[in-house]
Amino acid sequence: MNIALIAHDSKKELMVQFCIAYCGVFSRHNICATGTTGKLVAEATGLEVFRFLGGSQGGDQQIAARIACNEIDLLLFFRDPIRAKPSEPDEAGLLRLCDVHNIPVATNIATAEALIHALERGDLDWRNIVNPPKR
Repeated sequence: MNIALIAHDSKKELMVQFCIAYCGVFSRHNICATGTTGKLVAEATGLEVFRFLGGSQGGDQQIAARIACNEIDLLLFFRDPIRAKPSEPDEAGLLRLCDVHNIPVATNIATAEALIHALERGDLDWRNIVNPPKR
């Protein structure tokens, strides 16, 4: 499955810790992320992470385009609803696209954990029918 990672600045360390904790699960999937988030996760976990531009440079829009093309199976978007900066990713647009294309999305660690356990159990395998893996 193709998993996209985005984290507001104040949530990047939480994303890194989450990816360390579930490195075994992530290692069985394709991971992409916005610039700095991807760099931090790759350095901390050793995972191969495809990095888009930074969020303020349009990386979130690059991920949004992949969601619109049904090329993302799961989005983990750790956002800070209290201290988000204007330059940080557009939440409403990303969440809307996930709703339109039935992409499971987590915006906090509690939901992310539920989705990762669902991924481990195979509960999200229906995505392989919608978006068959490329061979």
